[in-house]
Amino acid sequence: MQSTVTPYKNQTNSKKEQVAEMFNNIAPKYDFLNQMLSLGIHKGWRKKAIDLLREKKPKMVLDIATGTGDFAIEAVKLNPEKIIGVDISEGMLKLGIEKVNKLNLQNKIELKLGDSEKLPFSNNSFDAITVGFGVRNFENLEKGIADIYRVLNQDGMLVVLEFSKPTAFPIKQVYNFYFRYITPFVGKLFSKDSSAYTYLPESVNAFPAGNAFLKVLQQAGFKETKDVPLTFGIASIYVAKK
Repeated sequence: MQSTVTPYKNQTNSKKEQVAEMFNNIAPKYDFLNQMLSLGIHKGWRKKAIDLLREKKPKMVLDIATGTGDFAIEAVKLNPEKIIGVDISEGMLKLGIEKVNKLNLQNKIELKLGDSEKLPFSNNSFDAITVGFGVRNFENLEKGIADIYRVLNQDGMLVVLEFSKPTAFPIKQVYNFYFRYITPFVGKLFSKDSSAYTYLPESVNAFPAGNAFLKVLQQAGFKETKDVPLTFGIASIYVAKK
């Protein structure tokens, strides 16, 4: 089971509540810092993740931990009938809805509050489900994956994009230094919530990446699971079928 890492060490409320508070706090600077800290590489990762769903031609797509909606917007390229994005942060969703409206995609994309462990959907509702940099924030990883399995159609596909842990020298050393020192420094400089960017490397370190996460998927019932490493193992795309 995933070890519990929370954004605010001095708070006693649940991880879920803390994560929602954290994203509400950093929402105004989130996209800017994402672009700066990843040097824009995350856009290519997102495109690769969505491209893996192209052959599936999903009609109904669910994007969990949708944040400001970038994954949901990228999924429009799959030409589905409907994309629903859910997130526990009202602040992030507000910005996401503004993006969707600006692109005139409100008839295609619906963004709403939703708990990844208690998804407000019926069984077998979606042909494809995406999660971009969100599973490590689940309060109970196994419960969240089980609920994803529940709402996914038979033969449906799950695609998860998440940070990983590179092992090769010198990428591992550079990555650890960047995440441990540069990321928190830049986050504190531009965000009013310095804890958020200390939590980021801690949550990545606590997340059961690689084969360990594939086992979590398999235990939930998923099949044909695979891990697709990206950019020297800095991130991974996990693919699974129901």
